Amino acid sequence: MLSFSTDIQFLKGVGEKRAQLYKKLGIENIGQLLYYFPRGYLDLSQTVEISDCKVGETCAVRAVVTAKGREQRIRKGLSVFKVKIADDSGPMNVTFFNAKFTVDALTVGEEYLFYGKMVSGGLTAPMIFPVDGPTRVIPIYPLTAGLSSKMVSSSVQQALSMIDEKLPDPIPQSLRQKYSLCHLHYALCNVHVPCDSNALEIAKRRLIFEEFFTLALSLASVRSKHHASTSYRCDTIDIEPLYQSLPFTPTGAQKRAIEDLCRDMNADIPMNRLIQGDVGSGKTLVAAAGIYAVCQNGFQAAMMAPTEILARQHYESLSKFLQPLGLSLQLLTGSMSAKEKNAAKERIASGEANVIIGTHALISDDVRFADLALVVTDEQHRFGVAQRAKLSSKSQNPHTLVMSATPIPRTLALMVYGDLDVSVLDELPPGRQPIDTFVITSKKRDNAYNFIRQHLDRGLQAYIVCPLVETGEVDMGLINASDHAADLAAEAFADYKVGLLHGKMKPKDKDKVMEQFKNGEIQVLVSTTVIEVGVDVPNAVIMLIENAEHFGLSQLHQLRGRVGRGKEKSTCILVSDNRQDETRERLNMMHKTNNGFEIAEYDLKARGPGDFLGMRQHGLPQLKIADLGSDMQLLMQAQEAAQAVLSHSVEMDEEEHRLLQNAVRTMLRSVGDRPN
Repeated sequence: MLSFSTDIQFLKGVGEKRAQLYKKLGIENIGQLLYYFPRGYLDLSQTVEISDCKVGETCAVRAVVTAKGREQRIRKGLSVFKVKIADDSGPMNVTFFNAKFTVDALTVGEEYLFYGKMVSGGLTAPMIFPVDGPTRVIPIYPLTAGLSSKMVSSSVQQALSMIDEKLPDPIPQSLRQKYSLCHLHYALCNVHVPCDSNALEIAKRRLIFEEFFTLALSLASVRSKHHASTSYRCDTIDIEPLYQSLPFTPTGAQKRAIEDLCRDMNADIPMNRLIQGDVGSGKTLVAAAGIYAVCQNGFQAAMMAPTEILARQHYESLSKFLQPLGLSLQLLTGSMSAKEKNAAKERIASGEANVIIGTHALISDDVRFADLALVVTDEQHRFGVAQRAKLSSKSQNPHTLVMSATPIPRTLALMVYGDLDVSVLDELPPGRQPIDTFVITSKKRDNAYNFIRQHLDRGLQAYIVCPLVETGEVDMGLINASDHAADLAAEAFADYKVGLLHGKMKPKDKDKVMEQFKNGEIQVLVSTTVIEVGVDVPNAVIMLIENAEHFGLSQLHQLRGRVGRGKEKSTCILVSDNRQDETRERLNMMHKTNNGFEIAEYDLKARGPGDFLGMRQHGLPQLKIADLGSDMQLLMQAQEAAQAVLSHSVEMDEEEHRLLQNAVRTMLRSVGDRPN
């Protein structure tokens, strides 16, 4: 019998050379091989008679080989073989290219299953299977050069035949019974060599549950690392003075999030909370309330922003909220003079400054805080975990608040931000106008430019967003910002001031351009997605996005959120010549709704979690079989089961406990021990 830890080289036909190919797929032992799931399946159970085959369709034909033609050499390196097959409904021609061994293996008079795409002359290069094979559902595996799906399938079947039917199962028996899950051995056998489609579904359901179950336990283990005690327990304070000082009434969602913060900071363990809200939902006020609560307890708070211009914007916003309440704020950025920096650092170290707002300058070694109790970071996905941790390390287990304007479906947010509790701001403040969004083709671009000019003549401003920075990038007919800005300045907007902004510019140059745009010195800003996280420019009321199909919906929504920040009606124009129905439907979703959470749900289902927000940058483990878009019910059950294990309400024997711990360690290693 083999164990999961047995080296894959010990399988017949693998050896040292092929083991290196498997290693490229992340497979070094039997366990990794058996958890290397097919990417799809060929269903040979539904065969079609030759007379019913339609051109353009992929079909499975059960037929007898009636004749084999000789090899025809078309040119050097290309040989064609013609084979005739037939069933009771009639004959068909089958064409193979450079497939001498495949054709030689066919016997005239024998019956086979042929699977392939029908063209006008018959089947071309079909896959061939015996009619009496062990299964009619054939697995297809992700591959690397040198390994065929047939080779992987052969290795898998050999491994399955050599593992114990009673192999230990990491999911406790009580949970398998509660959630109607099959045993691990049955699941592995039927996900690789399904008896039928029903057995395959039973196997997949169990393995999807297991993956979510392990993920939930992994995230819980990371969360527990943050549960050290804090010396900054904050007594509940009266928030009413802050509310009374506001020129508007906070939304119910804002008040609930503020209650979450105050409750968290009143505990003995440090708060780790994500405030997640759509563009304009009022996250800054929630942060201000948390800062106010901390300062009323005699402590300091620090907010770190990804750019200087954003840091200055937060400084101005927080000053309006907090200075009237007697708090002292301090800005610290890299562009300040040495004299200004030293004075700022002295105020911070002495405790004279209650609230400190800055950029990465805050994590410099020579910045010391008197009593830092709360760390606020803006736009989580712009900061690495190490940067956030370095700011927190300047104090003894301070509270942490993260703000993100990227709408993520709530369940997915719990996965992505595994070590954070989540508060969602799902209400927009009254008076905020929806942004009109239109989808056009390039034929109507001149009309759009005329529309923009009409607004510029009224003293308003516009963004034009391009997918590329400059020529020479992966150019698939996409517009680049550098050339486009030059063209627009010379032609369509020759009478206006056109600016250029992209990620390859130096930070100080980017800040300068953005400052000029904010001050109205630039009327049309041609940019890449670097403006996705940007400053408020209430005077910018139009955004035109070129090659809109190139962006995910959530990213388009983020970009659109740069306009609609003032009292003027705002418009977003999406330009795309892509005529695919799926693409048009996606872009029309932007026309239908301004709700970021609805768009995020749709985007997740349409593109899957692999593409959604570029998940790998968040450290979310790569899911092998589960789909966060379509397996939500199993995800909820798996999270419930994980809670039962963590609260010790599930009976586990020693073996099950060890297997679960191993599974968690393996998943954490896959993301560098940081699923955040």
